[in-house]
Amino acid sequence: MRKDESLDFSLWMLIYPLFFGLTIWTVYWFELTFGFDFTHYGVYPRTLSGLRGVVLSPFIHSSVEHLYSNTLPLMILSSALFYFYNKISWKVLLLGVLLSGFFTWLIGRPAYHIGASGLIYVLVSFIFFKGIFAKNRRLIALSLVTVFVYGSMFWFIFPVENKISWEGHLSGFLVGLFLAIIFKSEVLRKEKYDWERDDYNEDEDQFLKHFDADGNFIEQLEDDLPIDDGVPSIEIKYHYVENDKSIN
Repeated sequence: MRKDESLDFSLWMLIYPLFFGLTIWTVYWFELTFGFDFTHYGVYPRTLSGLRGVVLSPFIHSSVEHLYSNTLPLMILSSALFYFYNKISWKVLLLGVLLSGFFTWLIGRPAYHIGASGLIYVLVSFIFFKGIFAKNRRLIALSLVTVFVYGSMFWFIFPVENKISWEGHLSGFLVGLFLAIIFKSEVLRKEKYDWERDDYNEDEDQFLKHFDADGNFIEQLEDDLPIDDGVPSIEIKYHYVENDKSIN
């Protein structure tokens, strides 16, 4: 694998997700401490003032339970995004927020839609589908882990509960799929075996050297035979003596 396809860890890959989590908790703390209610800054579908919620709604939450349920997934998934898709991570985050918020504004019920769950669905969908599309074993493994941990979230892209913004979830899911399709470059490529590479030379393959022209296996190659350099070889013999004593 070439150097530009490797995964390099940076401390910022942890700092940014921690900052996201700290920010949404700070906003909620500010509301409680100073008696504000930022709910009306959320997405209110098909109104001009409701468009501001496209950017602001991910920072607004209705309760501690709502905030807590979004914090860990947001931090974990964004960490995975920054590590495995570092070159396009900010593009995915910014486009994910804007597009998922805008589609919620288009299809949502006439109510304030708030919370970071739309962005979380963007990340779950993007990470899952991008790993499948890239056909890289590490990214596929990440996709499988993501669907194993967060697979139950997909039920909430349907109207199963009246108080949950399934429109925001559905928008995030579709936007994540869309971003996984359009970002075809700058991700880990499918790994190739040695014989799939353009510079592969079968005459230098150590494994193929163990077979003759007819496909018969050669147990020991001439290169593997010991070289007689005049130095006497040392033979080591081990003798086993049975001991009646047993150890439990």
